[in-house]
Amino acid sequence: MNWTRDYFESGGIVQPRLEAEILLAHSLDVDRLHLYLAPDKPLSSDERERYRALIQRRRSGEPLQHLTGEVSFFGLRFRVGSDALIPRAETEELVDHALRLAPRDRPVRCLDLGTGSGVVAVTLARFLPLSSVTAVDISRPALELARANATLHRVDDRIDFVESDWFEHVSGTFDLITSNPPYVPSGEIPELATEIRDHEPRAAVDGGEDGLDALRTLVAGLSHHLEHGGHVLLEVGHNQARHVASLLEEGGLASTDVRRDVSGKDRFVVATCP
Repeated sequence: MNWTRDYFESGGIVQPRLEAEILLAHSLDVDRLHLYLAPDKPLSSDERERYRALIQRRRSGEPLQHLTGEVSFFGLRFRVGSDALIPRAETEELVDHALRLAPRDRPVRCLDLGTGSGVVAVTLARFLPLSSVTAVDISRPALELARANATLHRVDDRIDFVESDWFEHVSGTFDLITSNPPYVPSGEIPELATEIRDHEPRAAVDGGEDGLDALRTLVAGLSHHLEHGGHVLLEVGHNQARHVASLLEEGGLASTDVRRDVSGKDRFVVATCP
């Protein structure tokens, strides 16, 4: 682990010791605590080879979450893979805002657009026991991953999975609509970190020339699918929030509010259907 820590550190990995431990525990099929309970345990040649293979893949830029096949999100474990965007900490904040907006004392209809691995849809279903959730994605493999996560957390009976290009095949109105759409301008894609640029699905990242293509499509469809008094909550690029708020107001929504993430960047836009 000490050698791996130094190797990762020299490769620019931000948390080299932690990732060395996570990958070693994963290769041995134990939890990290086991590494400290049995620090002198010798490894077999097969175990060493499995660990070395993971080290090389991580150093080459493959995301840690793809190597372990899972991620922790809002205190829950989710399966992840190359078919969907790896959920980030900002999206946990999106869920936190959503849970504060949604009523818990009555049934609530939720729509998650661009659901990916389903972390937002599943978490809403878990923490809003009276909710029904529709999870939408254009990618069939992503929807299969989301369905597997819903089954893992035993909320698949309250989530409807819809293969759709945003609102194209969505019907009905909703009390809460959430989305973390692609919002990176196309010209900035080559500048992204290797693990995002080369390993995340392009469609989940690329927001077009100015990063707002998907957001414009979303705003255009909200008036047909947001219940009166319902809320929409969007995660956006840190320099896009004010523009998106204006788009929402032009689309007839009210009470537009821009909220910051924990790093102080404008990251979320909330609006209400009057």
